Amino acid sequence: MSKPRVVIALGGNALQRNGEVTAEAQKAVASQVGAVIAKLSDKYEIVVAHGNGPQVGNILIHEETAATATAPAMPLETAVAMSQGQIGYWLAQAINNAFAKEKRRKQVVSVVTQVVVDRKDPAFRHPSKPIGEFYTAAEAVKLAKSRGWEMREDAGRGYRRVVPSPKPIDIVERREIISLIQSGAIVIAVGGGGIPVVRTKILKILKGVDAVIDKDLAAAKLADLIKADIFVSVTAVPNAYLNYGQPDQVALGLLTPAEAAAHIAAGHFAPGSMLPKVQAVTEFAKKRRLGIITSPDNLELALKRRAGTIVQG
Repeated sequence: MSKPRVVIALGGNALQRNGEVTAEAQKAVASQVGAVIAKLSDKYEIVVAHGNGPQVGNILIHEETAATATAPAMPLETAVAMSQGQIGYWLAQAINNAFAKEKRRKQVVSVVTQVVVDRKDPAFRHPSKPIGEFYTAAEAVKLAKSRGWEMREDAGRGYRRVVPSPKPIDIVERREIISLIQSGAIVIAVGGGGIPVVRTKILKILKGVDAVIDKDLAAAKLADLIKADIFVSVTAVPNAYLNYGQPDQVALGLLTPAEAAAHIAAGHFAPGSMLPKVQAVTEFAKKRRLGIITSPDNLELALKRRAGTIVQG
């Protein structure tokens, strides 16, 4: 009897729960995540997706501040690839080590993953995703002229570069990921939403583009393409909420896709935070599948439908 197939999307701060910034500190957090994934793999076929916000931000800062004429800064899409390798290595090692402690062995593979977007996506005309370092107004004007960046003031903290955040439409390595799952491997894929690429119509040539794809939307797209049974968005809070942070805050439990869509339409979820998570699990659940939002500590219970926000199609 085959196991249920689940895609688990770890939030961008999953490895920086208490503001950890060093590699060793983030590896220590990854070891906790790895132990949970190893345990769950006895009951589920698992694909792990992950965010990369803090990590790719640090990579960009290093690239930009250390750039010279002979060692220029890498473009954003390459920085995303770098973060996939970095975090994929930490997670794969952590999961492998969890098995080793139990004197067991299971194949764990991290896949550098390209995600196809549409060059005509409206997001390219309206960049909205802030990335990288904060700059003064004068620095922002200079960078806009010298590098062609679009700069925007960010909540009174300074100016940041904003980039497009297009919707994912395909996963380049989807067949290879399916083959790895079928071989019994735990797969780590679409890290940071995937490396954004566009594909030409005639020759199907791929080209990287400077953008950031939402991690939950990319993970849900992968879950759909590999015919997963369950999609989980793991975040800092145990549930999605109505009136979050207010005295009348209400934790959401079991929902139908229609009920979740009504809450989205009513504007209950913050853009760039809970909104894409609820959108992703709702869209996934529409095809008679299970979408979950929960925290790392509640992951095992949520998969048993005993915790978290559950969207059941």
